[in-house]
Amino acid sequence: MRDAVIVEAVRTPVGKGKPNGALAHVHPVELLAHTLRTLVERSGIDPALIDDVIGGTVDQVGEQAMNTTRYAVLSAGFPETVPATTVDRQCGSSQQAVHFAAQGVLSGAYDIVVACGVESMSRVPMWSNVPAGKDPFGPGVAERYPEGLVPQGISAELIAAKWSLTREQMDAFAVSSHHKAGTAWDAGLFDAETAPLEGLSRDESMRPSSTPEILAGLKPAYYDPGFAERFPQIGWNVTAANASPINDGASAVLITSSETAERLGLPPLARLHSFAVTGSDPILMLTGVIPATEKVLRKAGLTIDDIDLFEVNEAFSSVVLAWQQETGADLAKVNVHGGAIAIGHPLGASGTRLTTTLVHALRARGARYGLQTMCEAGGLANAMILEAVQ
Repeated sequence: MRDAVIVEAVRTPVGKGKPNGALAHVHPVELLAHTLRTLVERSGIDPALIDDVIGGTVDQVGEQAMNTTRYAVLSAGFPETVPATTVDRQCGSSQQAVHFAAQGVLSGAYDIVVACGVESMSRVPMWSNVPAGKDPFGPGVAERYPEGLVPQGISAELIAAKWSLTREQMDAFAVSSHHKAGTAWDAGLFDAETAPLEGLSRDESMRPSSTPEILAGLKPAYYDPGFAERFPQIGWNVTAANASPINDGASAVLITSSETAERLGLPPLARLHSFAVTGSDPILMLTGVIPATEKVLRKAGLTIDDIDLFEVNEAFSSVVLAWQQETGADLAKVNVHGGAIAIGHPLGASGTRLTTTLVHALRARGARYGLQTMCEAGGLANAMILEAVQ
């Protein structure tokens, strides 16, 4: 029976998504091309052997239009014969790319495939692909949800209210993320997974000196009188500090079968064990990680206690804390090297960024099982389980 294994995983350090961010001057095609070149160099594989490159990008417009992944393949110097495609499952786009790539290997459609992702939120801001005055949802959705859908920040506030999460809890979680990321960098735990470029050698949004006292001084980020009237239960506790920042970055993983890896002398890092994707309420929107986790554990025949490490995307503190309450996971095993609040959340790159971090954390800690899950706009979530190959 065929399996699918990760033999290499790399990411850029994540830059601040601002005009003066360290990666703001780098075209998104070049960001992704850098990770692709590094992936090939570190693995030693002949890029001509790659059957496909599947990339994730969220705002596919402007400099991220026209199948960004294909042009990154060409810019990276791969042979013209290497195909590529770009997918969109919102924040989980490159995790979905991992699912598609692994499923292709398992089915026999691929022998060697790259899953990757990129987002330059400096150069292509969120919602750039929705021109002013245009409706991306359509009349059927408006009829089904007559009061209207909401922005993700409002969903994060609704989650905080539903799970009775306080401002202090969410700020404390954010501070912990920064501290863990800073500790990981200082200990050299990110060295094996990162590919520095353009003068950026560390994640730029990370603030290891953050304290709850500093975060307590920030104002709510999403207060709106209209939503306050519609949702009186909201406490308005989501701030810029307990939410993920705006970022630039890219990441990539190389996936093959154990048989092919052995033939090419590529030591496997982790086996792609199980996959799940699910939909959920598009108003709460970000809670899909809860049923997705339950679903992937059921498919794997495992329990939450069997998992050694978790990567749960820190879109907002409230998302991870609500997930923890529902699953009962040990928070000490979650995002052990920090998460998106500290490292950053370059949308299309985040899925394979989490995978890269999880693969290397499993190896560094001698752990066996890792579970990764991500919430996504529209009420979606991906989840997968990795099994380390020591």
